[in-house]
Amino acid sequence: MKIVVLDGFTLNPGDLSWSRLEKLGDLTVYDRTPVDEIVKRVADADIIFTNKTPLTRETLAELTSVKYIGVLATGYNVVDTVAAKEFEITVTNIPTYGTTAVAQFVFALLLEICHHVGEHNAEVKNGAWTNGQDFCFWNFPLIELAGKNLGIIGMGRIGQATAKIGMALGMKILAVDEYRIEELKGPQFDYVSLEEMLMQADVISLHCPLFESTLGIINKDSIGKMKDGVIIINTSRGPLINESDLAEALNSGKVAAAAVDVLSVEPAKMDDPLMQAKNCIITPHIAWAPKESRERLMNIAVDNLIEFSLGNLVNVVNK
Repeated sequence: MKIVVLDGFTLNPGDLSWSRLEKLGDLTVYDRTPVDEIVKRVADADIIFTNKTPLTRETLAELTSVKYIGVLATGYNVVDTVAAKEFEITVTNIPTYGTTAVAQFVFALLLEICHHVGEHNAEVKNGAWTNGQDFCFWNFPLIELAGKNLGIIGMGRIGQATAKIGMALGMKILAVDEYRIEELKGPQFDYVSLEEMLMQADVISLHCPLFESTLGIINKDSIGKMKDGVIIINTSRGPLINESDLAEALNSGKVAAAAVDVLSVEPAKMDDPLMQAKNCIITPHIAWAPKESRERLMNIAVDNLIEFSLGNLVNVVNK
């Protein structure tokens, strides 16, 4: 069995091992694969793994030996799954590896907004505290989260983990999801409509999939319904936000701050509207990337392939 990993660097820049995958067949790992090199590199492969390298209908039509594509991520829009099914290629994804890592990162972003730890550290090391007249100083408003309303759009595993941390910090959760898990309700947790959440939330965190119905769910109209001074966090998918509308709201002060780990175009373009917006933190799609999380991803990817080789369909997205 010939196995090709098209873009293995982000999953494993050198701190993990491919050894479990090597035991399953003849393995070739490329750090990155340009689109025009895909067919050449996997022409006689049985198994392909991809993270962000696109596999279109046109490309798949040329990969006559491929029987299995493992997407090294939860989102699988990089593969034309309809075409893959027509060509009898099984496609799997990794649905649960990053739950705790992403939820933790939500609060890394939120707490940075609340306390500006990095900026205050820089000011201290630049001598501002040493040369100050008082025993302390702060250059930004500091925010306490207890008692605030945390609106969460999308209550899957990551949304639930985010809610749990929010409640531990004393926040009230306003959850928005078509499918409601009644046992989650309690004194600090309630399901509400999108309209109610927009009007009541002090902080909004996005955890929904990218569908036609959620594309641009944060836009001029929805922002207009929010509280003045709301904080917006996005660790899900960039196109959930109309970036021009959010930038305008940040610059006007309607939105007090935003932090995004994802953008509509990645890698980021320097002319992205959020690049120059006030009070906006942008990180390079790293919420998923702690080593522990990537180890889980690697192991699930290998387990998916083992199950496929045994005739079992696990985490298949194009049945």
